[in-house]
Amino acid sequence: MNLTRREALRLSAGAAILAFAASRAGPALAGPAETEKAMAEFTGGASPATGRITLTAPEIAENGNTVPVSVFVESPMTDEDHVTEVTILAEGNPNPGVATFHFTPMSGDATATTRMRLAKTQNVIAIAKMSDGSVFMDKKEVKVTIGGCGG
Repeated sequence: MNLTRREALRLSAGAAILAFAASRAGPALAGPAETEKAMAEFTGGASPATGRITLTAPEIAENGNTVPVSVFVESPMTDEDHVTEVTILAEGNPNPGVATFHFTPMSGDATATTRMRLAKTQNVIAIAKMSDGSVFMDKKEVKVTIGGCGG
């Protein structure tokens, strides 16, 4: 196949435009529907109750790249009554799932701390699954500032 100089220039220009357009596209953000789906998968369709779980997150995060969060679940951590899993979800990130922590009665207490990246101001949700099948939830809104200004 022989290409003329004009055809080669057209193909090059088309490829450059396509590459530029692809680089300008931002990541798609998860929304309430994706978060609800992730919650339903984790809970097995059960409705989470409030209480027993405490999510600690800053009200305002000056840097969305490293937002500290911690969770604590009130539980005796016995063989009969203990926390099995805790998950953290972020509604506005490209993928709502942030972290999942697994516990056993030998864990002593159900506490976990991590740092996460938040794409924008959004709700952060923590859900705890108990050994008896019950689930508990706590939610906090974290405002992410950009350059020191509210976002």
